[in-house]
Amino acid sequence: MPEGEPEAEALTEIRLRRAELLESINALEQALAAPVPGGQIRWVQGVSEALLGLSGDFHDHVELTEGPAGLYGRVLRTSPRLTHQVERLTRDHETLTRLISELFTIVGTAAGTFARGDSMLAALDEVRDRGTTLIAALVRHRQRGSDLMYEGYTVDIGGQD
Repeated sequence: MPEGEPEAEALTEIRLRRAELLESINALEQALAAPVPGGQIRWVQGVSEALLGLSGDFHDHVELTEGPAGLYGRVLRTSPRLTHQVERLTRDHETLTRLISELFTIVGTAAGTFARGDSMLAALDEVRDRGTTLIAALVRHRQRGSDLMYEGYTVDIGGQD
């Protein structure tokens, strides 16, 4: 194993977390794509539950990559030429965290709209729009992470099921 290459255990953990994050992204996409008519509050609850799972998995991802013994630090120690890519991924984390937080707020607003008896259609459209924006950003981030690992270690980290 070349110096600085992630140990087998670390790669196993990275692959596992990557697969979990993909499952959470897919769960949110399914929740957003579910039919709304006649079940608005169930739809909002489904989206909220999927978003909660995604939020937890994304938090774990950030800890695994940016933490004290994180993947990005390992990459930079062995391949300083990849500093720009690591900085981009770190900025992505900030953006994605903000998008997740905003979506939680919008989902809460949609639930409040229903509780007041107001029309939810505009609120549900906003949840879907913001949710699909979040999903697209997460997919791009995962692609950049794969590129970083490949460039740094020539390793396919998988998690694509």
